[in-house]
Formats: sequence, structure tokens, C-alpha cells
Amino acid sequence: MKSLKNLNKLAAFGLLLVGFAAGPFGGTASAAASKDIVDTAVSAGSFNTLVAALKAAGLVDTLRGKGPFTVFAPTDEAFGKLPAGTVESLLKPENKAKLQSILTYHVVPGKVMAAQVVNLKSAKTVNGQAITISTGDGVKVDGAKVVKTDIETSNGVIHVIDSVILPKD
Repeated sequence: MKSLKNLNKLAAFGLLLVGFAAGPFGGTASAAASKDIVDTAVSAGSFNTLVAALKAAGLVDTLRGKGPFTVFAPTDEAFGKLPAGTVESLLKPENKAKLQSILTYHVVPGKVMAAQVVNLKSAKTVNGQAITISTGDGVKVDGAKVVKTDIETSNGVIHVIDSVILPKD
């Protein structure tokens, strides 16, 4: 039974690496490592909503800080899956605390690479709550599928997810 569990983890890790062989933006992984998390997200072009949310929440300077941080980053498409009007509502100044809570739920202190993620069942976030990690059918974080891994930055690592994850109330 243990060997089957290890085989599942190995298969999940292999799936994570397949989409990342050429680097996050068609270049090499080391090219992104010279930029911080925020600049890497901006350069990618598929995290515009995330970057706008980070600005509205006042978290840009934090994610440009020393770190290291591990960010499970939802794409613009992932934010598009939220009910209509949700993003616009969260970006309003009166919802800053809620937005901060959601965004910090996507951040784990330290640099956790894919090889480590597949061995975890959960991880405590900067928000204070733990995310659940599963490796059955690919790697998922609170049900969001990890679609790209190990995008190294100067102050951490980004793993791309296909859905926005929400902290428990």
C-alpha cells in the first residue's frame, strides 16, 4: 500500500513538471529568478487581476520583500471563475481587510518547491489558516489544481493554480 502511495506522489510530481520544462514564460526558470514575486507575476501577463488585487490590498511591498514566500497564484482565468461582480467588490477600499485575508491565504511562508509540496497534506498560510494539499489526481490545493510549478523568483517561488481559494470564515 505504501508503494502505491509513493507511486501516486511520483506521478503527481511528474505531471507538475511536464508543463514547466521550458520555464514559466517560454524561457528558462533562472530568467524569472532575478525578479521578485510581484515583478515575475507582472511579466507573465496572466496575473493582471492578482496584481491589481495585491495593489488594492496593500500587499505589493510585502511580496517584494525579502521572503522567502511560496505563492499559489491564481491566473486571470481563475479569477474569472468567481461569481460576477466578486472581484470588483473585493477591490473596493471598504473590503481591503477581506481581500488581504483572501490573498494571504494563497501565501505560505518559506520556499516550498513542488518536490516538497507533493509530500505535504497541508500547509499553514500567512493568513494563519492551513490549506489542504492532495495528490490523488494531480496536485490540488484546497481543490484548486496546480497547473505550473517552481517558478523561481528572487524572494520565493510561484505555483500557478486554476481557481481562487478562499479561507474559512
